[in-house]
Order: sequence, then structure tokens, then C-alpha cells
Amino acid sequence: MVKLDILSDPICPWCWIGKAGLDAALMEEPDHPFTIEWHPFQLNPDMPAGGIDRRAYLEAKFGGREGAAQAYAPVVERAEAAGLDLNLDRIATTPNTLDAHRLIHWAGIEGRQTAAVNALFKAYFTEGRDIGDHDVLADIADGIEMDASVVRRLLESDADLDDIRARDAHSRDMGVTSVPTFIVAQRHAVPGAQTKEMWLEVIADIRAQIAKS
Repeated sequence: MVKLDILSDPICPWCWIGKAGLDAALMEEPDHPFTIEWHPFQLNPDMPAGGIDRRAYLEAKFGGREGAAQAYAPVVERAEAAGLDLNLDRIATTPNTLDAHRLIHWAGIEGRQTAAVNALFKAYFTEGRDIGDHDVLADIADGIEMDASVVRRLLESDADLDDIRARDAHSRDMGVTSVPTFIVAQRHAVPGAQTKEMWLEVIADIRAQIAKS
């Protein structure tokens, strides 16, 4: 098996699109060689704990409503091509994702990490839920067969906060500046939302290398 580490943020639309491309390849190649682990990277590490109004955030980031619309046009196009149910108009808040990353970490301990990532993307981009809210995160945990009461208690504590921050900082120290970033076999970084075809090529190359060894 080959380790595939994925640096991602659940409010990053390109991360969702990139996951869709990878998922399509893995469905086509169910005997793929990858063992997948998700890692935290916050697009907005200085975001207030309660998040901010999404419209204000986008307009400040992209220089106004028109700039935001232009910036998201390729996102909408790629999401539609990938068959993703993207409902940007439902999103009222751009959250701080530190607690969402804690949920992904805890889900990984229980073998439900990819399920948590899927559920967070859906909750945010399809349903427009505030994934910085503890009630929402506990409900998401319940939906992937985790103990919501335990998750809620953990969220109300400082459990693993320092670990998530340290892992995020480590990725930045290693030179990661954007997500998604895929790291194949702990050596080869593949940045950006890659297509199914690219991942099929990677899988074919890995199999060829294994056959030679």
C-alpha cells in the first residue's frame, strides 16, 4: 500500500472538487494502492472563533461583490462538472474550522475519517450549515455513527487543539501554501484539484513501479 496524505480544509471548495476527482478514480480502480489520511490546514487560521458573515468575507477578500463572483465562477463550473451539489447562496457564515478539523481527527481514530470529511463538505457546501458550531458538529458526528455526546464534550474542552494547530503550522513550515495538497508516498506533493484522469495515471505509474521492484 502507498500512503496518500491529503491536506485540506472543509470550507475549501477546491478541496471538495479535488476529492471528487480522486473519488472518481478510486471508484474506477477499486483495487487502488492508496491508504488515505486527511490532515488539517486552515485557510483562515486567524478567523474569529464564531466566524464572520460570508458576504462580508468574500467581498473583503476579492475586492467587492463582482470580484467574488468572478473568483467563484470557475469553482461553480468545476463543481457542476464533478456532479457536486454546490449551493453557495445557502452559506451565511464563513466559520473558523479548527473544531471541524478536531472532528476529522477524532473520526480518524474511529476509522471514520473520510466519512467525516464527506459529511463536513456536504453540510457546508450543500446544506449551508455553520460547521464551526458545536451543535452542528455533534450532529454531523452522530450522522457518521460517532457518539455525539462524547464529541460535544470534547469540543467544549481543549482536547487536541494544540495538536491541530501544530500540524497546521508544520505544513506551512514545510512550504504548503494552499490546499488541497496531496502527498504521495511521503515524497511527491501534488497540489490543486486534480482530475480523475490524472489520478488514474498516478495509480498506473505506481503499479508499474511495483511490478518492476
